[in-house]
Amino acid sequence: MHFTVLSTSLSPHSRSRKLASLSAEALKAQGHAVTRLDLHDLPLPAFDDDQASAHPNVLPYREAILNADGVLLALPVYNWATGSGAKNLIELTGSHSPQRGLSAVWFDKVVTFLVAGGLLHSYTAHFPLALGLMTDFKCVVNPYHVYTTGDDWDGDELNGACSARLGRTLLVATQLAERLKDRTYRSAWEV
Repeated sequence: MHFTVLSTSLSPHSRSRKLASLSAEALKAQGHAVTRLDLHDLPLPAFDDDQASAHPNVLPYREAILNADGVLLALPVYNWATGSGAKNLIELTGSHSPQRGLSAVWFDKVVTFLVAGGLLHSYTAHFPLALGLMTDFKCVVNPYHVYTTGDDWDGDELNGACSARLGRTLLVATQLAERLKDRTYRSAWEV
């Protein structure tokens, strides 16, 4: 299987980036191919519904999502909502329209969320973003996700409970991707 791991935090001390790294390493150790992209290293312009989608940094993200059997989206939570980098990434890669002939790379993708927040109260902050992916692109959202706060880390390693949760989340991600890989339907733009 081929997985794309997307780190969407711009913080140089990002815990969601650590989640992305741990996940990519675990998937590789299981024998899966992994493409890992990071907005900190390969930044994107702000979405403008015009010329921004032609920026050269957008193409590697589009290709990585298109070619993935599953996508892991690592993101921070700020001010009770997901960081703007994740939404901007989805907007830039969600539809591509040189002449308004829309195409999308997110259709039917299995998406798993890896979330880092400051407070336990933001555990469901990514739900609106997940709902948008399900509604617009018919993504299958992994019902397991990882949500961490600073207390869940011991240096660069997750503590026992969160480490186990990450393992379970990756197991479900791989099983969903494997079972849905040969599905016969392909979604398109529809209400």
